[in-house]
Amino acid sequence: MKRRAFLKFVAAAGTSAVAAPYVEAQSKKFSGITLRVNGFGGAWDEALVKSVAVPLEEKYGLKTQFIAGTESADFVKLVANRNNPPYDLFMADSAWMVELVKAGIIEEIKAPDVPNIKRILPGFREYGDYGVPFNVASIIPVYNSKYIKRPLTSYSDIARADLAGRAVIPAPTLDANSLYLLGLAEENGGSISDMEPAYKLLEAAKPNIVALAQTTVSELQMFQNEEAYAGIFTDGRAYELRSKGAPIETVVPSKGVYAITSYINVVKGMKYPEAAYAFSEQLLSDEGMLGIPRAIRYGGTTDVRLPEDIRKDLLFNSPERNALKKKIDWEKWIADHGARIERVNKIIRS
Repeated sequence: MKRRAFLKFVAAAGTSAVAAPYVEAQSKKFSGITLRVNGFGGAWDEALVKSVAVPLEEKYGLKTQFIAGTESADFVKLVANRNNPPYDLFMADSAWMVELVKAGIIEEIKAPDVPNIKRILPGFREYGDYGVPFNVASIIPVYNSKYIKRPLTSYSDIARADLAGRAVIPAPTLDANSLYLLGLAEENGGSISDMEPAYKLLEAAKPNIVALAQTTVSELQMFQNEEAYAGIFTDGRAYELRSKGAPIETVVPSKGVYAITSYINVVKGMKYPEAAYAFSEQLLSDEGMLGIPRAIRYGGTTDVRLPEDIRKDLLFNSPERNALKKKIDWEKWIADHGARIERVNKIIRS
């Protein structure tokens, strides 16, 4: 090798040796940072760890701590400690987003900071620039095909005579799970401002209602034990029953599907906004978006290409299905919370 060429080779090798640690250091730009996120526990948090937290740590050195709890308790904790927030990112469903925005404790998240926001499908981002929607759960009719031979087709079918003493519906205490009442109203000429048609339908369905399920776990057990053959449930939980061998069919009402979206939010006053944006970007990436659908079959919110084994189990799995997602005035729905509880309890328990 000529002397000049040799010197160039040595210089290049030296530059490469210096560059490698520099590039590595740049790629680990969030090393030493841990984001605290309220969690829902179980398979949900595990899916987010695998599809979001692990890739972020491998790529940036960013750690994520999920703190399992309940949205209501976590919200109270966040409001009470707004000057020293216990979370950096806050997961919340559509109903709680109303309260977060009102309380002024979350920051807007804009597309320049999180480019994958542009991939979110129409109708899933409900609060302007607040929150990044990443998952959707549908509140739908379900039935056991072993016992119910004529398929259910709507929310109103909960009143069918062949379901006598064999139907279960969620208690009206949660704004999300009680969305079926809005379905009953709108299928029968009512609206969010006129819920009377829903209550009349519920009175007709009363002989069928064996229980108001206080939790999704208790409802799950009723279907597993065949204490109930039909009812209102979430699509992901219905999939869970099928995966355990129960012949539970989900219904896609042709007049529209009532669903609740999960969001990630940047908490106002958190110290690491760039790290929070990196979390949101990974969450909306193909890898992040498929995490929860792969694990528990709740739907995604972006244009991600769905593998067939996942797609066939999701309710929102095509443009036609996405168009069935009903728009909900969450602020108005929440405002009627107490009246709904009182009315449903009076009908079912009188």
